[in-house]
Amino acid sequence: MVDMDRITGAARDLGGTVQDAVGDAVGSDRHAVAGHLREARGTAEALYGQAKDAVRHAADEVSDHAAEAYDRGRHVAWEGHQRSVAWPHASLVVAGLVGFGLGFLASRL
Repeated sequence: MVDMDRITGAARDLGGTVQDAVGDAVGSDRHAVAGHLREARGTAEALYGQAKDAVRHAADEVSDHAAEAYDRGRHVAWEGHQRSVAWPHASLVVAGLVGFGLGFLASRL
């Protein structure tokens, strides 16, 4: 989506260019200077709109990457949960080995 500042800035820039040209054509320094000022204001407003668009685009990109990372993390956690449910005996074997090792160490003291 294009920012309205870009549109109004471009319109002011064009209006300033026309006013400057008319001022030069009729020999009016006042109109020429006013045209330059309007043109400069329009250019600044258009640049401001471009900057806002760039920031908005960057924020959207960051949001998309964060959502993808969250989804990947959820998927990995779900797979880990499914594997732990599918292999409950492995957890019991590991717990038994740890208990046996602690018992063996305690009997040596």
